[in-house]
Amino acid sequence: MYEGVKSIRIAVPRVGGCVSDSGVQVRAWAPLAQRNRRHGALVLAAAAGLVLAGCGDESDPGAGSTPSMPSPSAPITSTPTATPGAGPLPFTVTRTGGFAGFNDTVVVGTDGIANVTSMGKVPSRCKLEAGLLTDLTDAVKQVDWASVGITKPTVRHPDDMIVAVSASGGLARLEDPKLKPLVAPVSKLLTEATKPGNLCKPA
Repeated sequence: MYEGVKSIRIAVPRVGGCVSDSGVQVRAWAPLAQRNRRHGALVLAAAAGLVLAGCGDESDPGAGSTPSMPSPSAPITSTPTATPGAGPLPFTVTRTGGFAGFNDTVVVGTDGIANVTSMGKVPSRCKLEAGLLTDLTDAVKQVDWASVGITKPTVRHPDDMIVAVSASGGLARLEDPKLKPLVAPVSKLLTEATKPGNLCKPA
């Protein structure tokens, strides 16, 4: 075809290797499909590593750190105290025993009404006269009921008459020296309330 040229030799590279212009193979390469698979596997492995690292950071933000121990605090101590009532009223007076066999209970409410129950009698109510009610409430206020505490009266001897007062969270016999301000007004209350008169009129 061309003058002086006998033949032309064209080198065509083969898949999986290459040849020189003279047609001699100088270096072999891995098949293209195999190289693509290896490259894809490396990409997937790298992506999986990033995902796992991100999950680890979200699930445990404190991973790898040393937890701090709470500092000890001083214990809180308190001194128990008696709980007094809201005020001098209501309060309760009871009278039991004695030669006459008393069994009376008088409960004075915040409205100045005395509710009375006595053995063998129908329960009754009477309105305390203002002066008597004032004497009673003033006397209750003078007593330190927190120091009185709760002392359940007991019979000391046969025919022992027990008069007890309960107010502001305390309970004691009327004979207790701490209840001395109550002796006179409570005695008058028992007389007037159990047999309603001028100082405790039926309500």
